Amino acid sequence: MRCDAHVHIVGPTDQYPLAPNRPYLPAPAPLSALRENAARRGIGRFVLVQPSFYGADNRLLMHSLLELGGAGRGVAAIDPDTCDLETLNDLARCGVRGLRVNLYTHPHGSGLPAFEEAFQPCADAARGMGWHVEMIAPMAVLARHLDALARASVDIVIDHYALHEGFDPARGEGRAVLSLVGQKNVWVKLSAPYRSGGGDLATRPDRLWLEALLDAAPDRCLWGSDWPFTPDGAHHAGPAAAAAYRALRYEDVYDGFAASMPSGEGLRRVTEDNPARLYGFDGPAVSQGA
Repeated sequence: MRCDAHVHIVGPTDQYPLAPNRPYLPAPAPLSALRENAARRGIGRFVLVQPSFYGADNRLLMHSLLELGGAGRGVAAIDPDTCDLETLNDLARCGVRGLRVNLYTHPHGSGLPAFEEAFQPCADAARGMGWHVEMIAPMAVLARHLDALARASVDIVIDHYALHEGFDPARGEGRAVLSLVGQKNVWVKLSAPYRSGGGDLATRPDRLWLEALLDAAPDRCLWGSDWPFTPDGAHHAGPAAAAAYRALRYEDVYDGFAASMPSGEGLRRVTEDNPARLYGFDGPAVSQGA
């Protein structure tokens, strides 16, 4: 079954309060709408990724995973200073398989955390659970910390084509990050091409980067839509300011990616085989109310 390995769910604020330092005010994006859109392209498995505007409150993520049952897996965000083993075990029972480190989305009124203080505690927690660490960080940040990422004894998933805008896959930092992607414990999400140039509504990835990433890690690339297509940081204006999602159709996002893939076999690998292995979709299902 096809899998969308990068989506976000947004619930009603009276049930799921938003973080006070959120960068913008998001509109609801319910699981039912995601499933309806994805079904038109034969997609029935999903990896729910904790969005920045919920901080470390993973309740909606957990509730959505329970509703999805065996068709859902999750990537949570935690506060390493307060998160205990009981909380991690609760997340695991719902279907969480990774922890997110966000060095890309600026909280309102503050800067991003330092790499060391954000990455290492999450890597330690993920290692103990047999999970991975999911990194959303500009390519320049990844390139500055290649040694630490390469030494990490935990699987690493890099978001959004490694946010490569402005970098060449054949030289400099681009080439160095590709060498990291070539390691057996590093995966990359082929998601959100509009975050790496090509226009605010781009549905097709940069051809050179797509080919380079597929060459480096054909068995560790994962497709994701980035639904509901969250707005560019330039449109973030603070906690009370609504920011519209990008005016994209789910079908067009999938079709644009599928048309860019070199082969049907490669498309099947990144939408079916690879996510099944990383997220354990062929393992025991999680049932409603578990």
